[in-house]
Amino acid sequence: MSTTDEDLLREALQLARAGMDRNEGGPFGCVIVKDGRIIGRGNNRVTSTNDPTAHAEVVAIRDACQALGSFQLEGCTLYTSCEPCPMCLGAIYWARPERVVYAGTREDAAAAGFDDQLIYDELPLPPGQRRIPMRTLLHDEAVALFEAWRVKPDKTAY
Repeated sequence: MSTTDEDLLREALQLARAGMDRNEGGPFGCVIVKDGRIIGRGNNRVTSTNDPTAHAEVVAIRDACQALGSFQLEGCTLYTSCEPCPMCLGAIYWARPERVVYAGTREDAAAAGFDDQLIYDELPLPPGQRRIPMRTLLHDEAVALFEAWRVKPDKTAY
């Protein structure tokens, strides 16, 4: 198998098509590569698993991290059929791959009915102004928990 960006991105596109054809979810696929070898694969499985977080990138990140025995994707490249949505972008930043290569854009996804613009618009708003009401309670208890984490001597930092 060739390991050019184009070939690996085609692998992601093939996963997207296969998952779509099996009615597992939307037309999204992702592969994660380390040292020229695919270590994680995923396609959108939102509707087949009733899991709104089962986007192709999240499924592939879970698969790759399991394969690596790590919660980090250092030295990896993530190839995805479409520009990552805000949720997947957050997961990607937490996983810390070296780079991301994608095919379609968020505008292409929106034209097909997958419009994430609402989320992009909501992110900069203060929590009290978002469409889904958000409220802070038990703040002091949360701060105490964070302080306990901060001084925990045997934690695994990330």
